[in-house]
Amino acid sequence: MCLAAALAAPVSFGADAARQQAQARLLDRAAFLCDDCLFGASDYYYCFAADNRILIGYQKTPVLNYTDKSKNYLAPAHPSWAAWTAPGQSVPIAYDDKYIWVSRTPEVKRGFRAGLQSVFFWASRANSKQVRLKRSSIRDIFTGSDQCRGAGGAKAN
Repeated sequence: MCLAAALAAPVSFGADAARQQAQARLLDRAAFLCDDCLFGASDYYYCFAADNRILIGYQKTPVLNYTDKSKNYLAPAHPSWAAWTAPGQSVPIAYDDKYIWVSRTPEVKRGFRAGLQSVFFWASRANSKQVRLKRSSIRDIFTGSDQCRGAGGAKAN
């Protein structure tokens, strides 16, 4: 009886909305970089066109830098804290009401140091993980795409 109740419990609380898979086109991106940060955070926003919808998501990454806001000295030690970069204009995504998932493209590193890093950071598997972007309704930050600025109806969370 207890086993049946334990198996039925997740079903009775309701399931999350199903992820929808799509091939999306990256329309624009924007960044709010943390300058001269001692363990601050930078925000990266991405605007996608998928399934006749405009989807906007952001990624907040921990940053340690000084004098150069484009650097993040934490990324080599923890590769999953690096900002997501699109492999091209068209990317496969999965999305639901709260999040957008994109795949991180593996970096090709060469040399002895890269070999050591791959051994020591193998457990993090940052190059093979998906990056979860939180859905947002912010539109005014995109200057390169009128589609992103004019789109409405995204759910902010």
